[in-house]
Amino acid sequence: MSLDTLYAPIAADMQAVDAVIRARLHSDVVLIRQVAEYIIGAGGKRLRPALVLYSAGALGYRGTHHHELAAVVEFIHTATLLHDDVVDESDLRRGNRTANALFGNAASVLVGDFLYSRAFQMMVKVGSMRVQEVLAEATNVIAEGEVLQLLNCHNADVDVAQYLQVIRYKTAKLFEAAARLGAILNGAPPDIEEGLARYGMHLGTAFQIIDDVLDYSGEEAATGKHLGDDLAEGKPTLPLIHAMRTGTPEQAACVRRAIEEGGREEFPGVLAAIRATGALEEARRHAEGEARGACEAIAPLPPSPFRDSLIQLSSFAVARDF
Repeated sequence: MSLDTLYAPIAADMQAVDAVIRARLHSDVVLIRQVAEYIIGAGGKRLRPALVLYSAGALGYRGTHHHELAAVVEFIHTATLLHDDVVDESDLRRGNRTANALFGNAASVLVGDFLYSRAFQMMVKVGSMRVQEVLAEATNVIAEGEVLQLLNCHNADVDVAQYLQVIRYKTAKLFEAAARLGAILNGAPPDIEEGLARYGMHLGTAFQIIDDVLDYSGEEAATGKHLGDDLAEGKPTLPLIHAMRTGTPEQAACVRRAIEEGGREEFPGVLAAIRATGALEEARRHAEGEARGACEAIAPLPPSPFRDSLIQLSSFAVARDF
């Protein structure tokens, strides 16, 4: 299923969100506008804004605050991308040059700060302390996840539990917050709110696991990034952890050396070890389990096209090749 098909029930809302994004990007500082419009205009799947719209729609929301909050979530996500690319020294994202490659590290970091602060200006206008609490916590946990990932780089002894902690903090937390916001806007009971939050957490975890799989199996033209980037940065992702745990001593040593030293020199040997041990298939099975957990979490929601789309979105997160 394509994203266009998946987003059909919220097509008009997504257009409204894009209009909010464009309006709120305005700044009298030209460089801020240039960098922010470049990174927002580079595309992306818009999954996190879609989660706000789906969760609000699944509970019958009538209003416009979900458009504002969907834009807030996208601004927070974009700010993390700007900062991530500086930390990772990336030069390619979504098939385009990164903002830091074009405008420099200083501009990227500072415009990321602008997007964070603009997001908080926008969420205050919604007038809900609960919304502010959820998004403030999410941004704090995301920052913790970034630091955890930094600490884990070049550490070949990271286990599955430590890996999952990083991605649940760094990636899944914003998915969780986005899904929770729709429930908050509707004044949903706690069990429904927590169910949607669990859905977002499981979905975000599945999404990141597949991202890590695609770093060794995707097509660069489809993923929009260089294959082996994670390995070059010394990131111990799930396929590598599995290959070390189940491979021969020689295969485990090759993967360990690649993580500890970074770079791409060991990429062919690591790829061979991953294929020989079925590491990608094992990681996909883990992602599929997370997707099932996401669907189970929203079982209590009333039947609707929005609930159907949330279920389809969990399948997309696992089956995608970009």
